This record gives sequence, structure tokens and C-alpha cells, in this order.
Amino acid sequence: MNKNSQPGGRLRRPDWSSVQLVPFRKNFYQEHPSVTARNPQEVAAFLASKEITVKGTNIPNPLSSFDQAGLLPAIQQTIQKAGWSTPTPIQAQGLPMALSGRDVVGIAQTGSGKTGSFILPAIVHIAAQQRLARGDGPICLVVVPTRELAQQVAEVAQQFGVPVNVRNCCVYGGAPKGPQLRDIERGAEICIATPGRLIDFLEMGKFNLRRTTYLVFDEADRMLDMGFEPQIRKIVEQIRPDRQVLMWSATWPKEVRQLAEEFLHDYIQVNIGALQLSANHMILQIVDVCAEHEKETKLGKLLGDIMQEKDNKTIIFTETKKKVDELVRKMKYDGWPAKGIHGDKSQQEREWVLADFKGSRTPILVATDVASRGLDVSDIKFVINFDYPQSSEDYVHRIGRTARAGASGTAYTFFTQNNSKQAKDLVEVLREANQTVNPKLQMYADSFRGFGGRQRSRWGNGGSSSYGGSSSSSYGGARGGGSDSRRGGGDSRVSSSYGGSSRSGSRWGGYSSAGASAGATNGSTTYQPDR
Repeated sequence: MNKNSQPGGRLRRPDWSSVQLVPFRKNFYQEHPSVTARNPQEVAAFLASKEITVKGTNIPNPLSSFDQAGLLPAIQQTIQKAGWSTPTPIQAQGLPMALSGRDVVGIAQTGSGKTGSFILPAIVHIAAQQRLARGDGPICLVVVPTRELAQQVAEVAQQFGVPVNVRNCCVYGGAPKGPQLRDIERGAEICIATPGRLIDFLEMGKFNLRRTTYLVFDEADRMLDMGFEPQIRKIVEQIRPDRQVLMWSATWPKEVRQLAEEFLHDYIQVNIGALQLSANHMILQIVDVCAEHEKETKLGKLLGDIMQEKDNKTIIFTETKKKVDELVRKMKYDGWPAKGIHGDKSQQEREWVLADFKGSRTPILVATDVASRGLDVSDIKFVINFDYPQSSEDYVHRIGRTARAGASGTAYTFFTQNNSKQAKDLVEVLREANQTVNPKLQMYADSFRGFGGRQRSRWGNGGSSSYGGSSSSSYGGARGGGSDSRRGGGDSRVSSSYGGSSRSGSRWGGYSSAGASAGATNGSTTYQPDR
């Protein structure tokens, strides 16, 4: 392969040993007296109550309020206007860690407030540096995997940057380069970028990272999943070696750990929640083990129940772009208010679809994994995995679109024999979150493990097991049945009775789009979680 055809192949690695680097300040954290006064037992109790674990040396104590962080007055005022009452767990520990100038790894679920944990310290860092001269690149570079996440981070950077005259630019593929280049040329202290478009601009010579001293990787695990490691390495080469680096992720697989060991120096780490792969415990997870050909009928019946709820904003995930278009077409035919997004949609269309979804003009969004991260919609109540993803990490990220910012939500998943190799990981995620495990899902996990990785079924013909007279197996809810004290939202009343009545002319193969009654029909299994 031609070297120049590789990502960043035309970029030359600077010889930093021959460059006279201008010193800069990293450490801005001065511990508040009330934080200093807390004894070790109080700190340990606070960490335990928030499910915070830390790793490293000389880690600052967590905060209990934003005014303990020593942020700029204008930032404090913006926090109050935004209605941020107290720091989230990742912010309580992550803010003092980032402000201390150390390299940081932060592991927390999506929707947990990670963006604030690195943008607020970035603005403090920028305010202490010399102002940008003409032709200077950004002081803070935030690298993200998708344009949706780039836009979300840019919104937070804009919200908190404007009051202190800190500008930002957003650089991503799928949109014209001209407007993005003009933003860069005008000067921006913060650049939020996807790896591919950033490499393009660096190779064009329209952009440089000589001033960059604060480097952030957000959703690092997703970037590696998408194959961006070569671009990440090229980008890091262009940044001075004494930079501060912060790496944020929802999971902590070995590939991310290896990257952290290579690019971060003497880093400190904060983890929110379980150290193993885990889902948000405020999400009710329901897994329906079924046959592939049953999924569309089941989806139609499920939507009939969901759309009767007052809060019914729903995102449906599929594995292919073709299936997104196919489901949206069938839904529209049957009168469901649905739209779709995937990687082949233009940026203009994607922004239009997302605006309608956020504004509740279209309550159903069908998407590929392009939307599983970076989609910042606080009131999504339901996630439906029409197709199970390729990895359990992606499953956790998908269902993390609901139950954001302390709310509750429900995730439905159709799981077929073709997914059996993922059963063991899914069972572990469900058990960690104290969810009921479908017996057939457990048998799939045992079967796949017992046959050394071969996807062999113990069930004979057909992909569905029968429980209580139903044609499929559907289990969900908090372990032990009954109510779950963590949840109290309206979505807990949704019943999932499959079978339904058929509607003439429906493209769904037999369901009523008007929905079904809360009880089971035609001997089908009914979910009534958390009644």
C-alpha cells in the first residue's frame, strides 16, 4: 500500500526534541477548605455511595458542590443558569482530577455528565494561556467518533465558552469543508473533531496543533471499534509531548487500556459503577428470545403498546442501513410517525430528522449504531434493539440512550439463535443490573459455552421457546418480579403482549397498529413490569 494512501500518510512527525516549547500551566486546582476538612472515612463513604472507584497516586478528594471546584465566576454563573444543582458522580471526582493537570482516564456510562467533566477544566486551562495569534490552532482538542457526538460536545463548549470569550469549532465529515475551514481560520480555542476530517485538514495544511496542550479523547472505546486507531496515532504525533491528556470511555476493554498506557503518563483513573461491563441500573431490560421471522410482527405489537403511553419517545436500532429504510417505509405505511438515520443520509437530512425527534414531532427514530453514541436526547423512554448488535459493549451504549440524567427507561431486545454467541455476555450484563434472565437466553449461553463456540441449538425446529402458551419467550424486569423501587415512570405500565389482531393491508404480517389491550391475547405472554 502506498504510504500516502494511509490515514495521515502525508503528515510528517515533528521532531519535538529540536523545538523550543513554550512553558504552560497545567495545575489549576486548589482544594476548597470544606473538601480538605473531610476525613478519610467521610471520603470513603461518599465514594461508596456514588459507586466511585479511583486508581492512582495523589488523587484529589471528590467535590460535593460546583463551588468547591474553584471555577471561573462566569462559569459558575452559567452552571446556575443551566440548572446544574450538584455534580454528577463523574463530575464530582473528574473535575478536580482534570483541574489538577494530571492525565486522566474516566470510565462512566453515557449520559453521566462526562462532557462537563472535561469542557469546564478545558476553559480554565485556556483562560490561563496566551491568546491565539493568527494562524494558531486550538489549545484544546476534543477527538470524538461521530459527528452527532461532536455536535453535542460543541453545544456544551458554546454554552460555557461564550461568557468567557472562548470560541470553538466543530470539524466532522459528511458536511462541506468550507464553513468549517472558515471557523478554523477565524480562530478557535477549542476544536471538537472526528478523526477523519481532522486528518484531512492537517494534511491540507489548513490547520495545525502546535498550540494544543489539552487533549481529550471522548468515547475512546467507540473510536477503536470504528477502526480509528491509525488516525488517533497520527493526531497524537502532531501534539507536543508535555500535553495534558484525558481519555473518557463508557467501557474499559484491553484495547483502550493499551492506548491509555501508551499515550498517557502517570495517569489517574476514575470509574463510576461496576468495573466490569455494566448497564445503567435505571433501565428496565427486557429480552425476547424469538425467531428472526417473528421480529417485525413483535415490533408492531410493541409499538402499539408504547404509543399509548404519554411519554413514548422511542429509538429503534438495526444492524443495517437497508433495514432502517425498510422499517421506516413499513411504519409510515401503517401510520406510525417514524423517521430514520444512518451513515448514507446527508448531514442536512440527519440534522432535520434529529431535530424532529428531539422536538417530539417524530416520536419514533430508527437508526443504525451511528446514533448509539452522541445522541443527547434527555427524554427517550424506550430503546428497542430490533437487531442485536455485534458486541455487548454496543448493547450497553444503545440502551444508554434512555434513562439519562437520573431518569428511568425501558429497553426491549429481540434475541435470535443467530445471536447466541453473544448470550453469555448479555446474561452477565443483565445479572449485574439485577434484571430477570430469560431461561432460554441462559440456555443459549450455556449451550454456546458447552459446544466450544459453535452456535448449536437444543431446541429443534423453530427459533422460539414456549412459556405459558406463547409462541415466543419474553422475559424482563427486575429480578424476582413485582415492582422495582428504582423506577416509577409511566413507561412501567407498558404491556408487551405479542400476537395481536391482524389488520387488513398491514405490512407487518398481522398486528393492530391501534395497539392491544393490556392483557394477553391468543395465549401470548404479557409483560407487565413494575405494575
